[in-house]
Amino acid sequence: MSLRTSPLHDRHVAAGAKFADFSGWSMPIEYAGGGVLAEHTAVRTAVGLFDVSHLGTGTVRGPGAAALVDRCLTNDLSRIGPGQAQYTLCCTEEGGVVDDLIVYLHGPDDVLLVPNAANAAEVFARLAAEAPDGVKVTDRHEQVAVLAVQGPRSPQVLAAVGLAADLPYMSFAGGGSVVGGDVTVCRTGYTGEHGYELLVAADRAGDLWDGLVAAGEPHGIRPCGLGARDTLRTEMGYPLHGHELSRDITPNQARAGWAVGWKKPRFWGRAALLSEKEAGPARLLWGLRASGRGIPRPGMAVLDAGGDRIGEVTSGTFSPTLRTGIGLALLDTAAGVREGAEVSVDVRGRPQPVEVVRPPFVPSHVR
Repeated sequence: MSLRTSPLHDRHVAAGAKFADFSGWSMPIEYAGGGVLAEHTAVRTAVGLFDVSHLGTGTVRGPGAAALVDRCLTNDLSRIGPGQAQYTLCCTEEGGVVDDLIVYLHGPDDVLLVPNAANAAEVFARLAAEAPDGVKVTDRHEQVAVLAVQGPRSPQVLAAVGLAADLPYMSFAGGGSVVGGDVTVCRTGYTGEHGYELLVAADRAGDLWDGLVAAGEPHGIRPCGLGARDTLRTEMGYPLHGHELSRDITPNQARAGWAVGWKKPRFWGRAALLSEKEAGPARLLWGLRASGRGIPRPGMAVLDAGGDRIGEVTSGTFSPTLRTGIGLALLDTAAGVREGAEVSVDVRGRPQPVEVVRPPFVPSHVR
């Protein structure tokens, strides 16, 4: 089966991108002329431009659309109003996570969802199966492109192309017109820096990309691939589905209970998650910071002082900001691990010391 490509694929080829299969999509991992380190640094110090069109997009529309989303997904939509966005989870009845996603609330009868690439179709199918008459769930993955402008100079870049930049965190403005098409701007992102995610019709994505590159040149903009996106999100301790969240990893275990509306009478997985919360999860997500040269990698065992296995690394990388190895790991609560404890990671049979920490590993600037 051939890989799907972004509407911006030709721009990436022209920029010398290195591609990889990401959930069935051929997406840029890094670009010529710098690579992950330079792209990561651009986002932390100036501004980076990402194509994240592999992310799903879908609408839920009709009388009671928001109510449908609220009774299915974990977070409480009553916490936000029209023009605001919310992080939420789609769970199984057993409490596992089908996907994590962003909800854009336009109004009680109009909701936009942005799930992950691999899980978009299932999220939409689950919602459609629950939808009452008059509410329609539409997969718009092919019609909408998603770009992310991230970094301390991102407001200047958006202002230069005529898009709304003065937005509170997790709010959005629709209808901004630029390069001949409407753009929805949301003040959010996946890097820990001040930034935005832009939704635009797929056939206008190339013009928007070109406009942002030109406007961002005086501000040090760099196209950034998914390699830098991963190092940036790991420094923040942000979860990646399939690593820190999955059908086998619940919100309680991943410390994502803040995205659950515990007082809501209904959402998928409520009974199982409440039961686990009351009993205490058998494992919890922690950060690991290398004390030496070892770099935690997904799947590596975490060992206590006696060499016994107490957990597993879910994500790990070399931190370009800290210049050391960092990781996220699920650790058994029975091991009694506390912040500041020294444990080790089994790196190809050699225990490497790491300190247990609470992410983020570097300061966040999102709010």
